[in-house]
Amino acid sequence: MRNIIVEELVQTPVEKQQIELVERKGVGHPDSISDGLAEAVSRALCKEYIKKCGTVLHHNTDETQIVAGRSNPQFGGGEIIKPIYTLLVGRATKEFDGVEIPAEAVALSAAREYLKNTIVDLDPDLDMILDCKLGTGSSDLRDVFNRESVPIANDTSFGVGHAPFSELEQIVYNTERDLLTDLKKKIPGIGEDIKVMGMRNNDDIVLTICCGMVGKHVDDMDHYISIKEEMQDYVLDIAGKYTGRSVAAHINAADNIDAGVEGVFLTVTGTSAEMGDDGSVGRGNRCNGLITPNRPMSMEATSGKNPINHIGKVYNLMSTQMAKDIASAVPGIHDIYVRLLSQIGKPIDQPLVASAQIIPVEGVSFNTVEDDVAAVMDDWLSNTTKITEMVINGELDTF
Repeated sequence: MRNIIVEELVQTPVEKQQIELVERKGVGHPDSISDGLAEAVSRALCKEYIKKCGTVLHHNTDETQIVAGRSNPQFGGGEIIKPIYTLLVGRATKEFDGVEIPAEAVALSAAREYLKNTIVDLDPDLDMILDCKLGTGSSDLRDVFNRESVPIANDTSFGVGHAPFSELEQIVYNTERDLLTDLKKKIPGIGEDIKVMGMRNNDDIVLTICCGMVGKHVDDMDHYISIKEEMQDYVLDIAGKYTGRSVAAHINAADNIDAGVEGVFLTVTGTSAEMGDDGSVGRGNRCNGLITPNRPMSMEATSGKNPINHIGKVYNLMSTQMAKDIASAVPGIHDIYVRLLSQIGKPIDQPLVASAQIIPVEGVSFNTVEDDVAAVMDDWLSNTTKITEMVINGELDTF
């Protein structure tokens, strides 16, 4: 018995609530850069530990901090006046059974590689100072990290997941993703620092999108304005894939065109971290990639925590995967909310409670879905190492 409780939730489904708010901070937002660096470092350490020791050792790199620099963006160019300062901080096991692990070198290499692949107009060697201060993790946690047994929860904490995404959630998530993976190929002036805020008021959706344009790819103000207009048309096309509701999109709504360069969101590198915006792990998207005040959420930072027994990571990812699988495999569910609560010192496959709250589709009896929901949850809990493997292999996003 794994303390699985499935109950019917008497609540208005999100899609039928009058006001729904959804936000996504894009990969170039300072908070998301912190998340991405923390997770890249953790993943690299996991691979190094497996390579040298045959198993993942104790580490947490979830305290990465970004201190903004200063820049002078201009149409056709610009320059960084003061580099962004980034501190990779946390704990890592640096010696195990006589084997030394170059944790700082691994961390710095992983961070530089992540930045090169993610913020394409930022030069990690010139535009950012990368510092690394990893404290020593405990090699005495051998039993906790022994993959032949079920890991022991490191804390009394909980994870939360929901599914399926509402229309607005799909629009907000895919707007940022598609702008960067598709439209940016045509318009390199689109920077990676994209924040999408979505509001639905009954059947009217308003998207407010902030995007740091990259000055060296933008010729002048007319070019800047044309990029905004093309982005707006593109975003409306994206939204039309997910909803028949009315959608309005506003790009860089704070722009003051009459003020020239200083009145628009222009950058040198594509991120506002160059010009006054700091960043921290866990201040942005939850592990499903969104910030959803209409839904239950955990405030735990997911990125950078070890994927073996850190509940702030394992249970948030697991509850999200549970919810997705339930929504996909069990018909007749309008909304599903999963909450997993650990108890410190107990095996993570035996949560203090595994709770599922279901809003059935109208006309569907709760009793017809209860057992199927519990079965999906039990299957995930019986194979907790699956989350660990998916994280190490880069199969799960954490922000």
